[in-house]
Amino acid sequence: MSKHKPLVSLGDLTWDVLAKPDTMLLPGGDTTGRLELSGGGSAANLAVWAQRVGYQAAFVGKIGRDRFGELAQAELEAEGVQAHLIASPDHPTGVILALIDRRGQRAMLTGQGADWELLPEELPEKVFQGAAHLHLTAWSLFRDPPRAAALAAAKLAKAAGATLSLDPGSFQMIQQMGRDNFLQIVDNIPFDVIFPNDDEARAMSGKRTHTAALDWLRERYPHALVVLKMDEEGALIEGPAQKRVQVQATPDTLVDATGAGDAFGGAFLAEWLQHKDAEQAAKVAVQVGGWVVSRFGARPPTDQQLKDRLKEVNA
Repeated sequence: MSKHKPLVSLGDLTWDVLAKPDTMLLPGGDTTGRLELSGGGSAANLAVWAQRVGYQAAFVGKIGRDRFGELAQAELEAEGVQAHLIASPDHPTGVILALIDRRGQRAMLTGQGADWELLPEELPEKVFQGAAHLHLTAWSLFRDPPRAAALAAAKLAKAAGATLSLDPGSFQMIQQMGRDNFLQIVDNIPFDVIFPNDDEARAMSGKRTHTAALDWLRERYPHALVVLKMDEEGALIEGPAQKRVQVQATPDTLVDATGAGDAFGGAFLAEWLQHKDAEQAAKVAVQVGGWVVSRFGARPPTDQQLKDRLKEVNA
């Protein structure tokens, strides 16, 4: 495990309900399917995957004083992630329902629980001042709270010399918030890395193709490394010190896309923070992301195949 200062991820720690019906859901009908319950949340998932790939990770967020919160916290700590959690007596732990279709694509219904109620005065300031890197997701920006807390954390971490990354979170939430409103907030965040997926890049840029969206992102954020996640087409990366390059996806069969982007981001940062080689970090990240989509859930237990993949790509 890395001896560096930790990567700190701030935002959502939730209880995930994953549901993959065997047949189409019909109004008033019944069917069978696969169900799984586990700790989740985009920011928490990223911390878990950074930890798994070999970089010490910490997480800051808010849960309810309830059983779901206890279970989510226990799963996070079992992964070795340093958990700095605020327990709310007034709001329940957030719950996310992920409906997965037969192709493996997911639609998410996010309950607005305690993770949406984080306040600036609740932040553990020393955690951010001691961080090598802070990761934020746009789930902490779509409304206030928790927006003010996320922006305060970014200010603390940056002042202490940390780098910062941002995941735009959800193309649908960007559209609901309004593109201009979203960009007005993002423009004032001094991120060093941004991790949009294809839909989010298009929602932010208004462009229709990968390359046009990347061109727009690089022009608007010339200081930042852009890591564009393109599912079966891999990743397209470019930054101030990184020429544009596409890293091919793995040939894994899609079973469940839930959490794959978080796994990609965690793996990427675990590598990039150690050597700043973005192309190599992306090669590791596509391996982890491909492995995750071929399994059920955002944090499937690691196995020998994943260990072999990481060993081979780092050889």
